Amino acid sequence: MKKAIFASGMLLASVSSALATTYPLTIENCGYTETFTRPPERVVALGQNTVEILLLLGLQDKVVASAYWPTKVLPQLAAQNAGIKLLTVEIPTLEAILAPGPDFIPAQLPLLLGPESKVAKREDLATAGVNSYLSPGVCATEKAPGDMYGNRHQLWDMSWLYKEIEDFATIFDVQARGAALVADFRQRESRLRAEFSRNKKDLSFVFWFSSSSPSADAYVGGKNSASGFIAGVLGGHNAITAEAEWPTVNWESIIAANPDVIVVSSLDRNRWALDSAEEKIKFLKSDPAVSQLEAVKKGHIVVMDGQAMNPTIRTLFGAEQVGEQLRKLGLN
Repeated sequence: MKKAIFASGMLLASVSSALATTYPLTIENCGYTETFTRPPERVVALGQNTVEILLLLGLQDKVVASAYWPTKVLPQLAAQNAGIKLLTVEIPTLEAILAPGPDFIPAQLPLLLGPESKVAKREDLATAGVNSYLSPGVCATEKAPGDMYGNRHQLWDMSWLYKEIEDFATIFDVQARGAALVADFRQRESRLRAEFSRNKKDLSFVFWFSSSSPSADAYVGGKNSASGFIAGVLGGHNAITAEAEWPTVNWESIIAANPDVIVVSSLDRNRWALDSAEEKIKFLKSDPAVSQLEAVKKGHIVVMDGQAMNPTIRTLFGAEQVGEQLRKLGLN
């Protein structure tokens, strides 16, 4: 037995050695080339997804500050996140993100890092000697000038997320951790797809992120967004046909789409009253026209973490969260 354990340990060590990063490391990311001479030591992470990936990879000691949190951190990551300085749950300033003296600034959205960002441009960070990174999944959208989110012509899937995890694992030389995290996500997605593939109902979903007021159009997940991916994993489809990542849709159009299930987001940012899932449900049940939707009358309203509607690690968690509620409603 001792020989077997020793042999196993030798094999793991050999695999780990084979995967080790060689520096300088050069990667291509969203049209930019970044060269790392060593693993980053002082990271300012912009966006909840970025922070949570780093925490899942066990890199909390490398993250000195974070910003932009639509919802609270995953409960299992709360302890790791507690020691990281929170700059703001909203959009930070350039001065704020440079103050901690970062050597690496990865970001979740072009809103936070990019040509039209009001926070930082990658060229400016490079001039300051700071490496940067943008989530690959958001670079796959087609953007017109002034359009921060763009259109997505192909359905988002987890391969974009796996690319991000693997890039971070390579940059920080923790490839074994990255491989284990990807394997876990693959298994969870496979189990969920297998269960709901037996459902022949082809449920149609609307994913309502938020609205500035009850009279305003609804921000919803577009056809090929992370919301569309969740609908597909659960054996259905997105009732919204727009390819925009975040289309604004009036309630007359949503009524015409007549979804089988309405997914409302729960947000912790408190920017608008309708960020609250409870306020959304109150509106759905009280509005004279919207309350007549079959999904509302049948109680086919489910709640999902708002961050899961973004193309992030939360997306699969969101699919699991919706799946659990569909089971209770007898829709699996």
